[in-house]
Amino acid sequence: MKSRLIHTALITTIAAAVLSACGSATPAATGTSATVEVPSSSASSLSPTTATTTTAITVALSSSPNTDYTGMYVAQQRGYYASEGIELQIVPYATTAPETLIANGKVDFGFTYQAGVAYARAAGQDVVAVFAPDQKGTHAIGVAADRTDITRPQDLDGKVYAGFGTPDELPLLRTIITNDGGTGDFTNVDLNTSAYAAVHGGAADFTIPVTTWEGVQAKAAGKPMKFFALTDYGFPDQYSILLASSRHFLQTQSDLAKRFLAATQKGYAFAAQHPVDAAKDMISADAQAFADPQLVIDSHQALVDGGYLTDANGEPLKTEPDWGSYYTNDYLPAP
Repeated sequence: MKSRLIHTALITTIAAAVLSACGSATPAATGTSATVEVPSSSASSLSPTTATTTTAITVALSSSPNTDYTGMYVAQQRGYYASEGIELQIVPYATTAPETLIANGKVDFGFTYQAGVAYARAAGQDVVAVFAPDQKGTHAIGVAADRTDITRPQDLDGKVYAGFGTPDELPLLRTIITNDGGTGDFTNVDLNTSAYAAVHGGAADFTIPVTTWEGVQAKAAGKPMKFFALTDYGFPDQYSILLASSRHFLQTQSDLAKRFLAATQKGYAFAAQHPVDAAKDMISADAQAFADPQLVIDSHQALVDGGYLTDANGEPLKTEPDWGSYYTNDYLPAP
């Protein structure tokens, strides 16, 4: 579910960089790594030069710029990367999937999502998720808010779905619909980013937007949507945005990867605590990408208002949980 804009969006201060594959290289002093330039073809074929005192890191986007990437932009604008001796180079979204760019050494990191990593790994590609910017997903089934004939997923039987052509979306939708008592029979039309316009214009009945981006965008345009949360109908929550790299890069550039992820996590932590300032950082970083600055601000507020883990009283958690108590392998058979 994501050849373009579908991912998750919640910024978190507790996202972990999973670098078990990084080896045991001795870290270099912050900001003093070998000075290199990145050729456009591959950041893994770096060569020494004396032209600059920073190391370039290339990151591929998985859609047009949106608030999924805020922490990265914050880290760039506030000098977090610079303090680690890193120059950020953003590769815009194009027809080649970030997973493919990563696996072929064309970029160092790329944004993807849970199923994207699964597809790539299953196909033998060198792709591994290293950072989860979000606490929970923001995908939902979306329909026009004024559709009185669609009040629950089972009402989607016989309707037209505006999709994106990825292999996970149709099984997901059928699961949701059948779990709600429907048959799961509907018409699928692959429209990619035109899916939203099709639903707004009545050419299609439903799609899968990101509630904190396309949902906010639709409301601002006077065409609000209503949503059916996937987890309300027996579908497990999942990472709809992840930052990934290759094991080759992580093993050969361990210290650089760690410094990049440390700065990135710091950016997302700032964004979680200061959503308005973070939105302004994004706009400053790429003003042409955000014709409506208020959309960026509202999207960030939606993330903060609706995305955090909450306690028994519905209040956002104020301290990091004891993650060790959340999971156990104690009852699995020994390998």
